[in-house]
Amino acid sequence: MEIQRATIEDLEVIAREQASFWGERDMSHLHHPMLIHEFGDTALLVTDGHGTVIAYLLGLLTPAGTGYVHLVAVREGHRHEGLGRRLYEEFESIVASLGGVRLKAITRPENTRSIAFHRALGFSAVDTPDYSGPGETRTVFARRIGTASPGMSN
Repeated sequence: MEIQRATIEDLEVIAREQASFWGERDMSHLHHPMLIHEFGDTALLVTDGHGTVIAYLLGLLTPAGTGYVHLVAVREGHRHEGLGRRLYEEFESIVASLGGVRLKAITRPENTRSIAFHRALGFSAVDTPDYSGPGETRTVFARRIGTASPGMSN
């Protein structure tokens, strides 16, 4: 499995095929081209042997040294293959090489799959009221670089 940098063309395909990654949830508004144009070094993907995107991670590095994972998704039919974990490993490596010291991500409190995934990677998870605006609680994940769970290389 080779992790590659995502391109605008990849993002367009991902947006068109988002149901394969997100099911019934419309996540198209979160797939902004700026994530490739401005943060392309931390926009990662995995393709199958035929060039089809099967997993991706869109992240960025803040000035305070936080590697923020904006989106991570694995195509239906390819889950539980370790792709999300590998994307996080690569992202962490990039963030560390750029001087980053921590990783962060968020989800909705009802997204139990995401919460379980991030906890398995060694993240703390704290529900934060009004994180995304009034009445918009989010589960905020955080972890220092180099403190991954067993099985996640650094």
